[in-house]
Amino acid sequence: MPLPPSAQRVQDVLTQCGHPHPVTEMPDSTRTSAEAAAAVGCEVAQIAKSLIFKTAGSGHPVLVVASGVNRVDEKKLAACLGEKIARPDADFVRAETGYAIGGVPPIGHDRPIKTLIDRDLLALSDIWAAAGTPRAVFKLTPADLIAMTGGTVADLRKDG
Repeated sequence: MPLPPSAQRVQDVLTQCGHPHPVTEMPDSTRTSAEAAAAVGCEVAQIAKSLIFKTAGSGHPVLVVASGVNRVDEKKLAACLGEKIARPDADFVRAETGYAIGGVPPIGHDRPIKTLIDRDLLALSDIWAAAGTPRAVFKLTPADLIAMTGGTVADLRKDG
């Protein structure tokens, strides 16, 4: 069965990278970290959720790839960027990434996006990321994530 077009775009990037794990279309939703973990049979921490933020002044998109159990500390994020941030609307996310919220992958965007990676993901051997739809995922390692995104590792977890 062929993948939906947005998931196929992610698969094409994975193929170009020589990545060994294919995009998998799950029968149930993987929109939230809990749903994704249940669908693939892993811990919620192993879900690499892709969150899009917007710099408040310049209006640039920023991708944060965070562990599924963590909330992002927006003050830490702003400090990393040297600029205040805002939560964008769904139209901004789709326009900047080419994907809808709930299926935004860490790779395969319409144009390069500054990427920050939650340091807590590095403690895990395998992680799972969204692959373009609310039911598509792919398996990778934290090292794969860094290599594929060119992202910067940062302490972004909200404490407490």
